[in-house]
Amino acid sequence: MSFVVLLLAVWIEKFSALRHRLQRDGGWLRELGKLESSPRLASRPWLVVVLMIVLPVALLGLLLLVLEPVAYGLLALPVHLLVVIYSLGRGDLLGELGPFRDAWRREDLQAAAHVAQRDLNICADSGEQLLQQVQSHLLWQAYQSFFAVIFWYFLLGPVAALSYRLLALAAEHSQNPAVAERAAQLRHAFDWLPVRLLAASFALVGNFVAVSRVMLHELLNWNISAAQLIDKAGKVAGEIPPPVTGPEGINSLDQLWELLLRAAVVWYAGFALWTVLL
Repeated sequence: MSFVVLLLAVWIEKFSALRHRLQRDGGWLRELGKLESSPRLASRPWLVVVLMIVLPVALLGLLLLVLEPVAYGLLALPVHLLVVIYSLGRGDLLGELGPFRDAWRREDLQAAAHVAQRDLNICADSGEQLLQQVQSHLLWQAYQSFFAVIFWYFLLGPVAALSYRLLALAAEHSQNPAVAERAAQLRHAFDWLPVRLLAASFALVGNFVAVSRVMLHELLNWNISAAQLIDKAGKVAGEIPPPVTGPEGINSLDQLWELLLRAAVVWYAGFALWTVLL
């Protein structure tokens, strides 16, 4: 069932607006804010994490435990699908890059810097740094929005996928630094395995030797963040040239996107093979 759900999730992502209607985090974020502002919980960040992340995923696990035996699991299928869609990343990655691409193609660095800050929350001191940071943004967002979610869903089911997304929301939106730190620590642990698997996939579909050099030094490095590792591996795998203005600079973003698509095909082929063999 996992592979079917992943196929349906991609189809819905491409041809439906369901994801944007389903991914409404306002209620959850309001409850998070209430707990963080509570005098009794302000100094107990782990308890906030338990109440806002562990409790919802435990309730989801109980629901699935009830539904799985009914009708050969058919009643659980829509729950799996809705959870996976909710757990995918927020926003439209390619749509958000559109204004930046247009400005960079025109070689209008001032407009490119403006739209990068407005749409991507990226600031840079120079045009070269700006394009490099946008490239890093593309790789990281694609990883955390899609690859990490489908990895944990296929490996451990919807409970793990939802856990990853709630940890990401807490780390990014918490107003309590202690809560954000705890959520980020747990998310770092969740990222450790899938980000290395994606880097290995880049080696298969990109420059194998260059990625191998990166992974040789960083494979067991617990301290490197997922964003840093995927940035290093993605850029060397795609053989991204030094940043330049104009259409050639935009081509580097297209190269990275094609690299990500090829890696996604490898992952889905691996999922399909695993499903058939087991």
